[in-house]
Amino acid sequence: MAEPVVVYTVDGPVATVTLNRPAARNAISSELLTRLVEVMAAADADEAVHAIILTGADPAFCAGVDLKELAGETSVLRAGQPGSHSPWPPASKPVIAAVNGPAVTGGLELVLNCDIVICSERAVFADTHARVGVLPGWGLSVLLPLAVGRSRARQMSFTGDFLPAAQALTAGLVSEVVRHDNLLGRAREIARAIAGNDTRAVRALLASYRQVEAEVVAGGFAAEEQAARAWGRSDLDLEETGRRRTAVTERGRSQAAQREP
Repeated sequence: MAEPVVVYTVDGPVATVTLNRPAARNAISSELLTRLVEVMAAADADEAVHAIILTGADPAFCAGVDLKELAGETSVLRAGQPGSHSPWPPASKPVIAAVNGPAVTGGLELVLNCDIVICSERAVFADTHARVGVLPGWGLSVLLPLAVGRSRARQMSFTGDFLPAAQALTAGLVSEVVRHDNLLGRAREIARAIAGNDTRAVRALLASYRQVEAEVVAGGFAAEEQAARAWGRSDLDLEETGRRRTAVTERGRSQAAQREP
């Protein structure tokens, strides 16, 4: 029997959602996205669950959209819900990203749609949309500047450079960097701390945070969606996109090697 592309487990008040295509570095296929939408909705509907952890099966968190899915299915992969900027139905309870490795392009967008982000020292983050030749559709151009500031967000998007864990912490993209073997343990500690609070207050406060963000970036998601739709109507050279993705991967490895002592 084939392994599930998304593994869903519940331990008391904490649900853990694990992207499980390790051989493909957890790249987002239509099957994975469909299952991710389902399990996130299930976790949100379960009143016994008070916090959700999203992580990936080693060695990566998520390498972005599976290139095999780009041709003919871009719109499916660009939005988990029709007319929504989010890859999954917005949850009424906090979602914690536990980033265990590279989170690239669509993978970075998954991270940005979480409420709290922690990572291991093996994590790196990159927006390679421009390098690959696609545009974001899950709110990156809105959420990345909120996380790291206007200038750094544009530098990340226009260069495609990889941001290592320590710099992601300094930039504000993540709140903690922990040892790789303690990543899920720490994520569960945070989730259980959340679960120990007044549930109604946590959910009301979360809704308030999101409403404030919506006011700050009013119209931003619609503008991104319009740009992505216009770009999606242009011809997509899948072979060229594949060459660009390979070059991005090689470039990321080169940058990682240069950072090693």
